[in-house]
Amino acid sequence: MSYEFETSKLRGKIVEKFGTVDAFSQAASLTRASISDYLNGKKYLSQKDIFEWMDILGIDRTEVFDYFFTKKVSETKLNEV
Repeated sequence: MSYEFETSKLRGKIVEKFGTVDAFSQAASLTRASISDYLNGKKYLSQKDIFEWMDILGIDRTEVFDYFFTKKVSETKLNEV
């Protein structure tokens, strides 16, 4: 089973702290393409990567689910409510 995760809050934090994904990618020692793949659900972050991103972005450990594990809700499911 595969899940899609909502990344808008994480993207917002990246822009808030670094201004651009490019600047964040340099701080994280990753390519912009890799960051984009993670943010677009083409790749998944390891636990180690999640904790590194949290440290770089200043995200508190208690907020890990808000930034990294919020499941994306499809428009269809929203309309069913």
